[in-house]
Amino acid sequence: MKQLFLAAAAFIFTAGVQAQRYKKLHFESILCDTHNDIISTCLEKGYRFDEDLNGKTHSDLNRMFKAGIDVQVFSIWCDGEQANPYAFANREIDTLYAWINRNPGKMMLVTSSTALMQAVKQHKLAAMIGVEGGHMIENSVNNLDSLYARGTRYMTLTWNNNNEWATSAKFETDSAQSQRKTGLTDFGKQIVQHMNKIGMMVDVSHVGEKTFWDVINTTTKPVIASHSDAYSICPVPRNLKDDQIKAIAGNGGVIQLNFYSGFLDSGFDRKEKAFEARHAAEKDSLMKTGKNEFFAENALFIKYADEVRGMRAPLHLLLDHLDYIVKLVGVDYVGMGSDFDGISFPPQDMDDVTAYPLVTKALLEHGYSKADVEKILGGNFIRVLKANEAK
Repeated sequence: MKQLFLAAAAFIFTAGVQAQRYKKLHFESILCDTHNDIISTCLEKGYRFDEDLNGKTHSDLNRMFKAGIDVQVFSIWCDGEQANPYAFANREIDTLYAWINRNPGKMMLVTSSTALMQAVKQHKLAAMIGVEGGHMIENSVNNLDSLYARGTRYMTLTWNNNNEWATSAKFETDSAQSQRKTGLTDFGKQIVQHMNKIGMMVDVSHVGEKTFWDVINTTTKPVIASHSDAYSICPVPRNLKDDQIKAIAGNGGVIQLNFYSGFLDSGFDRKEKAFEARHAAEKDSLMKTGKNEFFAENALFIKYADEVRGMRAPLHLLLDHLDYIVKLVGVDYVGMGSDFDGISFPPQDMDDVTAYPLVTKALLEHGYSKADVEKILGGNFIRVLKANEAK
């Protein structure tokens, strides 16, 4: 009996030491999440980021601190049907500015690697801006410059919709549109070159393959995939094929992993289609009230939370994607771009941002060193940010 007691005590002690180890490393590392859609969610639902949104969203200001997030790139997003998308982008930036102005002791706008480190030293959330969709500049270099002046440090060249100068992954896989010219136009290449010049990172998440390769052949700076995963594990158009992963590594860029179950789990599409069929009539009713499709679907996901829970990918699949990329190109080219508050199906056990330490725990369990973990959590992104800064 005594031996059994001692063995149990030793097990508890070891488990406690391991827990302290991963938590210590997690909160000592600089965690950069390159994609969060809380601004759009707050505008749609009338929420405030600096109030308690527990149970309503994946994130809020205080939960980001609990999560150990040091740097958050806030997504500026609207779909391709939005009227006056440039004005809408500025409205969303105004919203972020209001949050920062109300919380000067907790947040600061960050537009450079130097300012990022200052925010970390001051224990403030480093708030960065990423525009998700080139349609938001309305074909104007002047608008691009204005968004840069307001703090935007990456632009995703497309969202799921095309714009006049770049085609999206969704478009390029649509057989009905396959005869139309795809990729970057000459103006699109000028946009990439101008982004290189002013110090705005080119984001290749969401772009089609032809657009991707046009970017790689045009850019003179490292690119970012702000929220994408590995196609070989989950073959969906939004994920990156092996040659694309190698090209980003060869370019010195970084792939920030998306937490969406549909990009992690190859069996998710079947589960989602079954869910949609069960609730199609209710979705149509919500959209008739004026809700945009994304938010109509999200309302159903919240209402039928038990069904959603069973559809979510196991957490190990996120690590499978990471391991795959590391084995293919090395540990210097991968990071975190969760897409929290822009997805309805995060991995199991990752109900909100406060579960982020579990990622660090899993990284250690997968054999990654302290230095590797620090690169994955934020070091690789900071390197690419520095490489893009205007000289």
